[in-house]
Amino acid sequence: MKAYVTQTLINLKLTYRDKTVLFFNFVFPLLFFFVFGGLYKAERGGAIVQVLTMVLTIGILATGFFGAGIRAVQDRELGILRRFKVAPISAGPILISSIVTGLVNYLPVSLLMVALSHFLYGMPFPRRWLSLLIFIALGVVAFRAIGLIIASVVNSAQESQILIQLIYFPMLMLSGATIPIGFLPGWLQTVSQFLPSTHLIAGMQAILSRDETFWQNIWGAAGLGFTAALATFISMKLFRWEKEEKLPTSSKLWIVGALAPFIFLGVYQARTHDNVTKAKMLVRDQRRNRTFLIRDVRIFTGDGTVIEAGGVLVKAGRIEQLYTQSAPDPKGLNADVIEGAGKTLMPGLIDVHVHLAAPGGFPESAKDADIQKAIPRELAAYLYSGVTAVRSVGDPLDEAKKWRQAINAGARQGAELFLCGPMFTTAGGHGTEYFKALPDNIRKMAEAQTVRLPKSADEARAMVAALKGEDVNGIKAILEAGTSGMLFNRMDTGILRAIGEEARARKLPMAVHTGDAKDVADALDAGADGIEHGSTRDAIPLALFARMQERGVMYDPTLSVFDAVSALSAGRADALLDRTLVQQVGPAALLASTRRFLVSPQAAPMRAGLKELGMDAATARQNLLLAWKAGVPLVTGSDAGNPLVWHGPTVHREMQLWVEAGIPAEVALQAATYNAARLLRADDRIGLIRKGREATMLLINGNPLKDIKMTENVLSVFFKGERIDRPDLFDQE
Repeated sequence: MKAYVTQTLINLKLTYRDKTVLFFNFVFPLLFFFVFGGLYKAERGGAIVQVLTMVLTIGILATGFFGAGIRAVQDRELGILRRFKVAPISAGPILISSIVTGLVNYLPVSLLMVALSHFLYGMPFPRRWLSLLIFIALGVVAFRAIGLIIASVVNSAQESQILIQLIYFPMLMLSGATIPIGFLPGWLQTVSQFLPSTHLIAGMQAILSRDETFWQNIWGAAGLGFTAALATFISMKLFRWEKEEKLPTSSKLWIVGALAPFIFLGVYQARTHDNVTKAKMLVRDQRRNRTFLIRDVRIFTGDGTVIEAGGVLVKAGRIEQLYTQSAPDPKGLNADVIEGAGKTLMPGLIDVHVHLAAPGGFPESAKDADIQKAIPRELAAYLYSGVTAVRSVGDPLDEAKKWRQAINAGARQGAELFLCGPMFTTAGGHGTEYFKALPDNIRKMAEAQTVRLPKSADEARAMVAALKGEDVNGIKAILEAGTSGMLFNRMDTGILRAIGEEARARKLPMAVHTGDAKDVADALDAGADGIEHGSTRDAIPLALFARMQERGVMYDPTLSVFDAVSALSAGRADALLDRTLVQQVGPAALLASTRRFLVSPQAAPMRAGLKELGMDAATARQNLLLAWKAGVPLVTGSDAGNPLVWHGPTVHREMQLWVEAGIPAEVALQAATYNAARLLRADDRIGLIRKGREATMLLINGNPLKDIKMTENVLSVFFKGERIDRPDLFDQE
């Protein structure tokens, strides 16, 4: 042990006397730090974690390959190791002391750069200090050991330069040390998973950006640790004191052996893409943390307030400041500037009634309606259209939860997904007709994912409790019995009351699908928090609207679906297909197959059947007007997924139908933002432009308060502070 300590102390003394070593160990990383800080505009937030981890990784690679590897070769070439050979010392102290010296020298540099990141660029101090330091230490030790094994297998300084450059530059360029890995093509991201530097930088970024622990990044850490131990062991076995001692060229394969853990990790990641997904999430975090100022813009805050020429400062994904007049100089705020003159800023739109498993058109094959591909694309279409949140009201539970998790984690871009379902109905009730034609085994699986059919009040309560455990955001019940054109069994009102009681006990809002005024009355008796559709068959009495207003029950008229039924039955569907946003987000194949179906002989029986349903759009509009005049809180739902009710832009059409029915534009806009967020019980985060809220907003060209159609002129969508690259939404892997 004395030999190890003595050799380490000697190395440290020599290091501190060598000005070249001091320059490359301390000054050189700082130069990169400030250059990258300026290049990535780290003072404006977001990029500082990227900058810090890039520079730390560059420093670790340098201390490993050049500080240990080339230095060891030079010592052998200059005959320095020959002198040690005559002393009573083995290879172990020389190699271990080299690793320890690098570690002792580099940790202060790391701490200095973390401090500069905080004090100069505002990065929060790491919450997981110990995890970060352990990860940095593992990186230094591993790459010093890799450098030493290279020194052991090369026969000259020239060979060491060539071999180190062949290994160093791929690690430098493909791991995220110079170019964020999320910016690389997909195949290069996969290749990068075979490099130890990729796992090093990913671990540091996760600890700094997402407060992950060392144990959450254990596989990358284990790979670094195993490589460090194996490379050190091999270096000792192959250690040579004099340059005259030569090794065969095949000995260089020992380097591959030392990197074996990352070959296995790379193969695993090539199959799972876990780290590639994680890299995307980290890039998303950085984008969401950018600081920007939208100035001189008209602001509809969501609750009815309008600021004609104000500004919004966004920092770390939230609204840092709302300016009711001219905003300050952006230079003093360290913010990017978005000019808003002639534009309107408003909260992101919300559609509270969608069916993601239904396509919205007429696909020609089951392959075209594959929900595993359709649902993520539909959520992307919503976000593209400025609809930043949607409520699913009866989609396959597991599939919906999967995509909700992906979007919440930042692994996928799309509208935030709230789950209200599966649908509570009864045997032979509305919602069960979609599965009748399926084979028995498939039908049972589909029903298990999509509907609940309680036969008693106790069974209903148990089902609600179970769904609470599935982390749904609400409960949906169907009361409608249909009309002579299509009749359904109606749910027992006692069971409905039991559903409502258990939902309230579990703090889950209950939405009830109704078809006429009697349904609305029974839904209110059962404690409904929201009425879906209302009635298209008769006028809802004012007394019922008064009850809704008193209790704050929200009314979702879904005029879009009745408009689509009218258009289909009358043979005038082209207007709904030709809308600009529909053309932009609708899958081309689905739009084309829908057009073909509508002029085919098969469309005629469908039109005849729709006419028999007894849906009167005029009655629906009149009930909406009565609800508004009675002071009932209104929300916007489109019932997207039904024929010609397209996923993405239909809530824009919904607001247009409201205004055509006589609802003021500002009321429709509030219904689609703040009121909808209240229904989702998310108004503490979204639906309102106010200090402290998430920066989930929509910038549109024009003034929708004067012309509601202007909401379709989407210029920019901001989701949790990230300015969305809208065309890229449909290119996600």
